Amino acid sequence: MMEFSGRPALVDLHQSSEPGGAFADVSQGNLSENANRSEEYNPKSELLYDLVVIGAGPGGVTAAREAARLSARVALIERNLIGGARLNVACIPSKTIIRTARLYAEMREAARLGGKVPGNIEVDFAAIMERMRNIRSRLSRPVSLERLREAGIDIYFGEGRFAGNDTVVVANHVLRFAKAVVTTGARPRTRFLPGLAEAGYLTNENIFDLNELPQRLLVIGGGPLGCELAQAFSRFGSKVVIVQDEPMFLPGEERDAAQILSDALARDGVEIHLNTTAVEVRSGSGHKIVDLVCAGDRFSIEVDAILAGVGRTPNVDDLNLAAAGVRFDSAEGIAVDDFLQTSNPKIYAAGDVCLELKFTHVAEASARIALRNALLHRRERFSALTIPWCTYTDPEIAHIGLYVREARERDIPVTTFTILLHDVDRAVTDGEEHGFVKIHVKEGTDQILGATVVARHAGEMINGLSLAITSGIGLRALGRVIHTYPTQADAIRLATEAYDRARPR
Repeated sequence: MMEFSGRPALVDLHQSSEPGGAFADVSQGNLSENANRSEEYNPKSELLYDLVVIGAGPGGVTAAREAARLSARVALIERNLIGGARLNVACIPSKTIIRTARLYAEMREAARLGGKVPGNIEVDFAAIMERMRNIRSRLSRPVSLERLREAGIDIYFGEGRFAGNDTVVVANHVLRFAKAVVTTGARPRTRFLPGLAEAGYLTNENIFDLNELPQRLLVIGGGPLGCELAQAFSRFGSKVVIVQDEPMFLPGEERDAAQILSDALARDGVEIHLNTTAVEVRSGSGHKIVDLVCAGDRFSIEVDAILAGVGRTPNVDDLNLAAAGVRFDSAEGIAVDDFLQTSNPKIYAAGDVCLELKFTHVAEASARIALRNALLHRRERFSALTIPWCTYTDPEIAHIGLYVREARERDIPVTTFTILLHDVDRAVTDGEEHGFVKIHVKEGTDQILGATVVARHAGEMINGLSLAITSGIGLRALGRVIHTYPTQADAIRLATEAYDRARPR
């Protein structure tokens, strides 16, 4: 293992919130472990850092910690909150409230499972959000300022900007580096909509500051976050309308998976408008009027809040990348090669700021590759990774590897084995029969090319298939793995049996 003298330094990443009105005061202790600190706490160092990391989200913290373990001198720069979107405004808060939303749905459906529906189900939205903030604070402790400093990382708060091909300026400190990794992430992208800014709207960066439940909520966009929060808020009691300008939710997913999700949202009371575009917003007395267009017909709906966000925009504009000779595009992010190296050989990038797949686990995995390539002079390729992902609706939709359409585009013949959950014993006993496991193999072989799982816990089930693909374990060998019974993951075993039945003798 290569070692470096000295001690490491830390990364910078931030998120913003806009309290007021129905918003909670998130400064009152619930972000105490990862809150922004004054620039006066910045170290006074003139060292040449082995590594400077800009952005203290999951990728940045991962890179900084890995470098510190190598005894490198590391600086981590963050302009707001350590932990990034994952901890503060995305995965952790959303999954926390999704769990509570599922509880309310289960209470209302108790009769379907032989139980008794509680007589008076009241939603305490303020308590839901307080629980979320407490969990967020608890999970921020491992990435707190104190923990990172204990790991040997120098942490600088402020806006990090390149001042040359080997220097970064933050809060009037000039940091010189041998190598740098940019992990500044991305922010919500909102399509221009006349009147939207004036009327006010929510994104994932401020919706978790709410302390009062919107009675009527419009969700613009049928991507993962829009679908997850539309379902959760509907289960809390909001009248939710979701508008998607495509013919189906989650345009990149399997069509039958998206249809199951559409049916699930409708069962939860979400009003769905597909092939529909929001074109204008007008403010009324305490409400918002949104004009929609579908098949040439224009109509209006009245809501109390709008959740907007049709993607993510890389955070590149404030980095002064040109001064470091780093090529970038405001829409696509930093240009990197397969080794995650930028046009400046001293600078690497990882995560949402440079990659199409904007997931926490991708940010962490890519940061490890960038760090090892930068400091250990390795040649690890990002393209060598096989990456799963999951949309955390109910049921969840998880995927890994190739879709059939992608295999056909590459002229790879495919055979698909599908197991419907209503044929899986545990799914039947759980009353969770809406879903399937679909595994694609290369025709004439047992090589697993890809898989999609739609189930209550699809995000957990996909991990076994991820291991199989990454380790080169074929479907036949996977069939020899003994699965506990009864579980919903038994659907994977049933798919291996289907493969054996179809295999020529």
